[in-house]
Amino acid sequence: MKKTFSLEVPGKDAARVRDKIRQEVNRYVRRERRKELPEGFDALEFACKVGATPATAEVRSLKEVGPAIDTVAATGVTGVYVEILSAPTHRRFPRLEGA
Repeated sequence: MKKTFSLEVPGKDAARVRDKIRQEVNRYVRRERRKELPEGFDALEFACKVGATPATAEVRSLKEVGPAIDTVAATGVTGVYVEILSAPTHRRFPRLEGA
């Protein structure tokens, strides 16, 4: 997902607008996690960027996306750019068999 969200919606409270943005991000992540993984892969990795524009977006972890949206909104800009790309990967720590 690569999308620029407007932070100013007429008739809506700014906090509710940010909540809707986070809700859409979470919905996208849940949808990606439901997809079947390609043969030989056992996990998904999410590459995330958040910023006022695509050029100024900074790399964030998936857990930091929500607070980063609030941080960008606090600067007074009218929009926030969110980029989340999923890629299949292997788990970093193998699971213990029989545990």
